Amino acid sequence: MEKVRLALIGAGAMAQSVHYPSLAEMEDVELAGLCDLDRARLQDTGDRFGIEVRSQDYRTLIEQTAPDAVYILMPPHQLFDLAIHCLERKLNVFIEKPPGVTSVQARGLARAAERSGSLTMVAFNRRFIPAARAAKERVQQRGPITQCVATFYKNQLGGAPYYGGAIDVLTCDAIHAVDALRWMGGEVVCAASDIRALESDFDNSFNALLSFESGAAGALLTNWAVGKRVHTLEMHATGISAFVDTDERAVIYQDNEAVGEEIWSRDLAGSDEPHKRLGFFAENRHFIDCIRQGRLPETHFGDAVRTMELVDLIYAARMM
Repeated sequence: MEKVRLALIGAGAMAQSVHYPSLAEMEDVELAGLCDLDRARLQDTGDRFGIEVRSQDYRTLIEQTAPDAVYILMPPHQLFDLAIHCLERKLNVFIEKPPGVTSVQARGLARAAERSGSLTMVAFNRRFIPAARAAKERVQQRGPITQCVATFYKNQLGGAPYYGGAIDVLTCDAIHAVDALRWMGGEVVCAASDIRALESDFDNSFNALLSFESGAAGALLTNWAVGKRVHTLEMHATGISAFVDTDERAVIYQDNEAVGEEIWSRDLAGSDEPHKRLGFFAENRHFIDCIRQGRLPETHFGDAVRTMELVDLIYAARMM
């Protein structure tokens, strides 16, 4: 195919700030059509990205555009029916995280994708942050990861649950840290967790110790009632450690050296623009390349099921 034709559903903040700008820069991508229920937002977004075919009905959009793939950038409690509609028509599908409200929904999407033979992807962008990927490669050059840590802190004191309570904090947002742990350590065999509601009437602090099939150990540290947003990853192997600030850079230490080597995402991405520095361009590029090559994306629906199941395990392993 000369260009991958995309039908785009959803013109919200994430779509406009990171996904559509990434896709618009790709010469082998055609933004064939756009759908959003909000007419003003539909027109403004279509004008901004030069998308001529516009509809407030996703079924009409798909019929009009005959796309190679569909981007469904919708809240998690609204995407299931749309994704099933596309998979039943054997269309390739890209969605934002999480892949539904529950692991049951995620498994339903994965089974539908397998039946249809569709290529699918969930936007776990932390795996595609340039400095994080480079750091993981460097650590694994010395040997297997023996310990990994994912932290995710935010100050949302006084805030409401996600989408008015449609989905919990861990499944909706802190899942980024959960998925990063699987990406670093592999599959988890057991867990012990501490989950609390801090100055809140819903759970907003999730901490867990994890044991991986590989023999590695992992730790999840998340809390939505702290001083500010901080999001980091750690990867350790024998004689080497990587500390990743997911917003900016990684620092690599080897063999007890006093000064670490800095790896900056902006340098690897060739840009300091957020959609490139934070891995969004790279994850979208990965999906488009997989469509062109006919191969399963790294974060396909089946893989995302395992991240959702790890969320379930963390809840089940609650100690108090």
